[in-house]
Amino acid sequence: MSLDDVKTSDFKYVGTSPDRPDGLDKVTGRAKFGADAYAPGMLHGAIVRSPHAHAKIISIDTSKAEALDGVKAIVTRADFATGLTGSNWNVLENIMASGTALYDGHAIAAVAATSPLIARDAVKLVEVTYEILPHVTDVDKAMADDAPIIRAGAADKSVPEGLHPNVVRYHESGHGDVDAGFAEADLVIEDHFRTEATHQGYIEPHACLGTLGGDGKGEMWCCTQGHWNVQKLCSALLGLEASQLRVTASEIGGGFGGKTVVFIEPVALALSRKANRPVKIVMSRSEVLRASGPTSSTSMDVKIGMKKDGTITAAKGVFRLQGGAFPSAPMEFTAMCAFAPYNLKNVKQIGYDVMANRPKQAAYRAPGSPMGAFAVESVIDELCNKLGLDPIDVRLKNASHEGTKASYGPTFQRIGLVETLEAAKAHPHYTAPLKPGQGRGVSCGFWFNFGGETSVTLALSMDGSAQIVVGTPDIGGSRASMALMAAEELGIPYENIRCTVADTASLGYNEVSHGSRVTYASGLATIKAARAAVKILCARAAAKWKIDPEAVDWVDGCAVPSGPNAGDFEPMPIARICASMGRTGGPISGHYEASPEGAGVSFATHIVDAEVDPETGKTSIVRYTVVQDAGKAIHPAYVEGQYQGGAAQGIGWALNEEYVYGEDGRLQNDVFLDYRIPVASDLPMIDTVIVEVPNPGHPHGVRGVGETSICPPLAAIANAVSAAAGVRLHELPMNPPRILAALEKRG
Repeated sequence: MSLDDVKTSDFKYVGTSPDRPDGLDKVTGRAKFGADAYAPGMLHGAIVRSPHAHAKIISIDTSKAEALDGVKAIVTRADFATGLTGSNWNVLENIMASGTALYDGHAIAAVAATSPLIARDAVKLVEVTYEILPHVTDVDKAMADDAPIIRAGAADKSVPEGLHPNVVRYHESGHGDVDAGFAEADLVIEDHFRTEATHQGYIEPHACLGTLGGDGKGEMWCCTQGHWNVQKLCSALLGLEASQLRVTASEIGGGFGGKTVVFIEPVALALSRKANRPVKIVMSRSEVLRASGPTSSTSMDVKIGMKKDGTITAAKGVFRLQGGAFPSAPMEFTAMCAFAPYNLKNVKQIGYDVMANRPKQAAYRAPGSPMGAFAVESVIDELCNKLGLDPIDVRLKNASHEGTKASYGPTFQRIGLVETLEAAKAHPHYTAPLKPGQGRGVSCGFWFNFGGETSVTLALSMDGSAQIVVGTPDIGGSRASMALMAAEELGIPYENIRCTVADTASLGYNEVSHGSRVTYASGLATIKAARAAVKILCARAAAKWKIDPEAVDWVDGCAVPSGPNAGDFEPMPIARICASMGRTGGPISGHYEASPEGAGVSFATHIVDAEVDPETGKTSIVRYTVVQDAGKAIHPAYVEGQYQGGAAQGIGWALNEEYVYGEDGRLQNDVFLDYRIPVASDLPMIDTVIVEVPNPGHPHGVRGVGETSICPPLAAIANAVSAAAGVRLHELPMNPPRILAALEKRG
């Protein structure tokens, strides 16, 4: 897209915060979520899950369950497609085990019955004989020579020789000579860091209703971040033609990346095909935590050299990520994001994808980036402390900017990291006095953002109002943003536009709502579709005036002559043109589909004040400020919400949340009572500063904002807690026992 097409100022609707279009439905309970779907003759599904971390499945006896009154179908791995390879094979193995149960909670079989209670009773009657195998759940132990092998032959060609078979992928990138760079430094610090796996913590469990007939035609209603992806995967796993499976996305009660994959949807369809009736499955909270994807746990080593003036001379990171019992850990993202905020001459990053007896890792808001930032930003903070340097000044001195060769390869175009750092330094929070027992931390964070396949249609009504049909589920206010951008292009009020998320039979393929892509990619497509409709509107007016269409402009919702030479005509409003469209050429609409590649990368800087009680180890976050570049905030209130949401989830990750596995490899905290996400009393008021450095790859300058906000919190909070406690914390979460242990070790 040429820069001539980019508008970055003088907006009428973009940049305002009108009421959200889904607000009334959600506050009145009228909105339909995944579990709200019903169908005549519907059955209820339940899943048999392994109670072992690693076990060979000797036999499955379903006879007692089949004899239970009300049971209509039972499926095992044999009821799914065969011959699948690659990622599809891994997806199928995760949703239904074949010869081996690979983690606590791994699905073994599924039952459909006339009531949820009967289905749950039937699950207890399915008799599975296991041979228990050795297991491993720790990432470092999984790489040890004596670790049990999760699955032989799973490693790809990137893995160097001599590593344990549990290491399945390897990444290495960087540039320069790190050894020479470290030799130039006045101070070099190398440290080790660990983070535990955490869950996205969405309030709505996974739920779906599926029906699949003997003719191979099916319907699916589910809570998902990408229903075309559900269609693609379910059809592959069940041996269907994708076009014969229609998928509709419900409203979504939180996803954060965790609903970009399938868990129960293919199972519901397999049960439906066998029972010849619709089947509904709703996960319990225990199932969500045991069997849907959390983040990776990590083990990381970071080494950074710095001169006395704050110049970073070299940086190296080794990032080991556990991705569950499948090749899935986003170690390349961790490695590529970790040093991205800095303009480094000498940098090297290495990543290992390590399998363990845990559920398959799933995306969680900038997957992999928060962990890398925690390690890198902690070392930078320690260097600043030892050299007596201001932490923001050091980051400004080394900040990536336009023209910087990124640590992972490409050269950055226009970016806004420096602007976020300058805004953070100027913010009153940064110089506010601290009370005894309090500490302040700062951190930068980075995420890529991307485009992906996108399709949008915009249709005008007879009264001049508009309807937008998009294929990206609304997980962060995208319907409002699409309406605002269309309003800007059409010149009609926001309230005159309705945005609908289409099903898979109503629009071209759309990539999942992830990667901070929706406002960028669907927004670009919406703008292009609106411009296509405007071109038709101008042509209709030109025909009425009997002038060339190129002599007509579109201004504030009206066709107007482009100049005195075009003629003297009164502006023709959109409503007037649309009222006669049936007589002047037919319906007026615009359509656009593409895989846009101009997504701008995103940076943020966070400031945190923490207070630590040395007697109990309890930490309180007393002040929090998020500064982030949005490119252009289409709906500022939604943008602020994304900033605050990332910070809130980061607080939980840093202080409380973790997967706790026992010696038997079973998850010990599989309910929210024990897996503690933040509640209102755990959070401070979170201040936000929206920086706007327009992305030249979008007509309105948009950058994705949904993921970058979770990249700095772990490190910023760790730096604040370490300052408050007077001892460096290297492991997350920084719960009271770990803080007290660190204080005791310090003496």
